[in-house]
Amino acid sequence: MVKTTVSIIKADIGSLAGHSIVPKPLMELAERKLAEGVETGIINSYYVFNAGDDLELLMTHFKGVDNEEVHGLAWETFKAAAEKAKALKLYGAGQDLLKDAFSGNVRGLGPGVAEMEFEERPSDPIVVFAADKTEPSAFNYLLYKVFADPFNTAGLVIDPRMVDGFEFDVLDAIENRVVTLKTPEEAYMLLALIGTTERYIVWKVRRASDGEIAAVSSTTKLSLIAGKYVGKDDPVCLVRAQSGFPALGEILAPLLHTYLVSGWMRGSHWGPLMPVGLKDSRCTIFDGPPRIVALGIQVADGKLVSDDDGRPLINDLLADPAFDLARREALELASALRRMGEFEPARLGPQAMEYTTLPLVLKKLEERFKEV
Repeated sequence: MVKTTVSIIKADIGSLAGHSIVPKPLMELAERKLAEGVETGIINSYYVFNAGDDLELLMTHFKGVDNEEVHGLAWETFKAAAEKAKALKLYGAGQDLLKDAFSGNVRGLGPGVAEMEFEERPSDPIVVFAADKTEPSAFNYLLYKVFADPFNTAGLVIDPRMVDGFEFDVLDAIENRVVTLKTPEEAYMLLALIGTTERYIVWKVRRASDGEIAAVSSTTKLSLIAGKYVGKDDPVCLVRAQSGFPALGEILAPLLHTYLVSGWMRGSHWGPLMPVGLKDSRCTIFDGPPRIVALGIQVADGKLVSDDDGRPLINDLLADPAFDLARREALELASALRRMGEFEPARLGPQAMEYTTLPLVLKKLEERFKEV
């Protein structure tokens, strides 16, 4: 059976009035480029959206992960959008495009990517997460709750296809190495790693009983690629739902309350993750608070399920007023943290700040320090 691949590739290629939102001309350009990709047979279907100031390209195809044609299409789309942004003198034009030459896939070039390949089930619902003003490990808490916490996910206890647990691939972003840990047996060791969000990132989750892919998140850390602070990583994540995987409601349940993630203003602060619908995905207060959107999609025969006019059917999951509590909590926490100004713990600790612009400021004082 031919396997279906779902890819989401994102980049910050320019925003209207600061780091806030992707303007309409860039979205329309991306729509045209991906439509050409369908016409030429590179991809089967697509959906273009934004999470804050990040342009998100959601695509389906039969070409597998890390495919040169698919990644090349995304790269050319981002380059064209960046050129348009420069012509319009938008802010941060081409910010995430850290290299000039495409080398087979976008990994290591700046854009973030999450992809999964699978044999389609009779019904294949997927949740597409995209976050702005934060880093890839922002999904650590969510993925742990969804796939390892029975107080969140009832299926871990009462679904016979899930009681054997899940395997987590955890990336050490500093040493560029991966370890696989199985839950529930190794849950404590898993927490020992992924609770250190500056370094460890949940990359992939698989069902332990058969190795079937359940979730994948982007792992791009821009500062490690560029060697300096160039912007937030703004991660994306794909999670399969239902029929042997967590139910849709279990996947979204961790967002009933906000939680703190690193990033926010200049990538230098802790901020509350705020679940929002697509229309509210624009970052304003201190360039935030950090936002997360979630789209519910269905995949059938290698394509996004669409209406009679060919428009993908998208369920804007976090637009639900059920998440008003989390939004209120996020605003209250944002207000409390901003009252602290530039004092820890509102600002990140010294190790994380090494990857921001602060070292350039401190360098100005180096010659003025004296021995005591």
